Amino acid sequence: MGSFSDFELSIVAVLLSIFAVYLHIPLKEIQIPAWLRQLGKNGGSSTLGGAGVSKDFVELMRESGKKVVIFYGSQTGTAEEYATRLAKEIKARYGLSSLVCNPEDYEFNILDTLPSSTLAIFILATYGEGEPTDNATNLLDFFNTPNPSFSLGSSSLQKLNYLIFGLGNSTYEHFCATSRLLDSRLQNLQAKRIGPVGEGDDDGSLEEDYLAWKDRIWISLEKELGWVEGDAAAVPDFEVRELSLELTKETGIHHENGNEKIYLGELSKQALLSTRGIHDAKNPFIAPILKTRELFQAGDRNCVSMEFDIAGSGMKYQTGDHAGIWPLNPDREVERFLRVLNLEKKRDQAIDIISLDPALAKVPTPSPTTYGSVLRYYLDISQLASRQAIHSFARFAPSEKARAVLERLGTDKDAYHSEVAEKGLKLAEVLLVAAGDSLTAAPDTVKYTPWDIPFAHILSCVPRLQPRFYSISSSSRLYPDSIHVTVVVSKSKPSPAGNTIYGLGSNYLLNLKQAITEPGLGLSLANNFNNNNNDTAAPIYTISGPRNKYHHEDKIYSLPLHTRPSKFRLPKSTRIPLIMIGPGTGIAPFRAFIQERIFLARRLKASKGAHALKDWAPIHLFYGCRRSDHDFLYKDEWDAYAAELDGKFKMHVAFSRELGKGRRYVQDLLVEEGGVVVDALVERKGYLYICGDAKHMAREVEAVLESIIGKSMGGGPIEGARELKVLKERKRVLLDVWS
Repeated sequence: MGSFSDFELSIVAVLLSIFAVYLHIPLKEIQIPAWLRQLGKNGGSSTLGGAGVSKDFVELMRESGKKVVIFYGSQTGTAEEYATRLAKEIKARYGLSSLVCNPEDYEFNILDTLPSSTLAIFILATYGEGEPTDNATNLLDFFNTPNPSFSLGSSSLQKLNYLIFGLGNSTYEHFCATSRLLDSRLQNLQAKRIGPVGEGDDDGSLEEDYLAWKDRIWISLEKELGWVEGDAAAVPDFEVRELSLELTKETGIHHENGNEKIYLGELSKQALLSTRGIHDAKNPFIAPILKTRELFQAGDRNCVSMEFDIAGSGMKYQTGDHAGIWPLNPDREVERFLRVLNLEKKRDQAIDIISLDPALAKVPTPSPTTYGSVLRYYLDISQLASRQAIHSFARFAPSEKARAVLERLGTDKDAYHSEVAEKGLKLAEVLLVAAGDSLTAAPDTVKYTPWDIPFAHILSCVPRLQPRFYSISSSSRLYPDSIHVTVVVSKSKPSPAGNTIYGLGSNYLLNLKQAITEPGLGLSLANNFNNNNNDTAAPIYTISGPRNKYHHEDKIYSLPLHTRPSKFRLPKSTRIPLIMIGPGTGIAPFRAFIQERIFLARRLKASKGAHALKDWAPIHLFYGCRRSDHDFLYKDEWDAYAAELDGKFKMHVAFSRELGKGRRYVQDLLVEEGGVVVDALVERKGYLYICGDAKHMAREVEAVLESIIGKSMGGGPIEGARELKVLKERKRVLLDVWS
């Protein structure tokens, strides 16, 4: 496998301990090589007391002969993917190996010990309101100190060569703030940036921004560091070994000795072996669905409300947190990919995946596994095909014509945009187009041109499937044993001539909702997915999961879930006024907030009587949707909440397409109720929350707020913007927005 097991590392530790005792050497004085300590971190746990995991990346680089270290700050996996891709290209282009590092695992006071012949690269995403990702917090905290202390006593980083690429979204106010801040601090410390700062915009084309930056830095590397481009032949990252196994109905697929199971879609060893453990992003809880319903009353759109049972799981969440739901690829895409790769008859073939350079290329899937499981559960084969991946597949083309198509799409940005991006083509679809095969025929009704692409190359080029995050729409105090989510089902076209793009996570939830609420539909969908093979047919998923672990009796389904902390929090005092602005599914966390206040109200009334809420501050919720009879979310709940809160809660609703009325949005409501906003936020030092679309709604709402606040101060939008910024810094204006 790709790394040493806990057992193997324990054996090494025990042998070293025995050796130490025999020679009368104190255990803490044993000098364990950095590479072994790192293996303990990556592949198992060290049992040597006092030895610990090496936080010295410079020592790791020296012992492994690496000239480049790449740090990634990643919240959803994209920055990590770019870091790994860049390391691979540097190796292929210049023959130089890189150390790819999660910054939360290392100390940065040793940056001054990096030799001047080396290079540090930072690939950092900006998360939320200009904040570093969770794993890069320590890195930014270190450089945010006025005078960081370095190990050699120096106050500068004159020997440090570095590059930076930032990831962000230009619809947010603090676009790429994390990477810009780090670059500024490194410049102040006299470090040498040897190429342009790169910035990728998720609102535009993040991939194209990355590729453009990458192409520019090669010249800088060769000029500043004297790197010489050599043979750019492909260097494999992985070895894929087919295993000889037997299949049993009782236990699934086993090794010949029967001791080890194969991962068939399980996301952790605990899930594979059905053992207990802490549930987090590395070991999601298989959460049963308690209840689900359709929230839209009419129209051709869907919005799914779903409640998950977490009782007995040990999972805790706080009101305002996010739920991470782990989707899988739809049946049609899995079948199409298997047949393009000529693996349809080997879908259940067990394979072991070994990294040929563990420091550079982590095995992206659990192993051992099967070809079919990798494509269904572990790799994101449903995303838009990237230009770089398309170009890398050209050398495996089954014909010169197909090779020419991929080389053109991989190198011509305009051709890629018009023929791939605007049509929303996935990787398997691009291969079909290049080979002249049908895009619309059901995969099992046509013979595709087979592509002889090493599966190791698929593992290198297709990113890992990541969880989809949704605001939790329940209160952790009112519902401590369940998590509720509110999800609009995504379906769109990138252009009028493009394919319909179905959101992977939201359509997965729709499949589950249909299977639970419409008897027999789940089985029908699973058995007949090829009957609806055209572009307009919604995707169908194998919702029963690996080994049917996601399906129980009486139509009870489950899915993998974990939680992610948020900074979207209510103040503890109920005497602080609240303004909440959330059109559409932006209402989700505010439903949770109101439920939180309901919990407190019930407890207070039980102890202090009917007038317990007399000193509570007002709570105002500004909500918008299209029509009162189509998409008014949780319409049946709000009046009851208002009554239970004794009138302290008031809801303001705008309808943009109500019959017989003009279009109104939450921005219009805010203008009309400007006095309410000023009284709550300015006069009474209240809190204001915005949740929903970042590109349009949040920007327009902030513009209205700037005008309202500025006017209240005797000024205009400029003064209002200045005050709004101060309120954000004081955490009295909080945003949870997405693009």
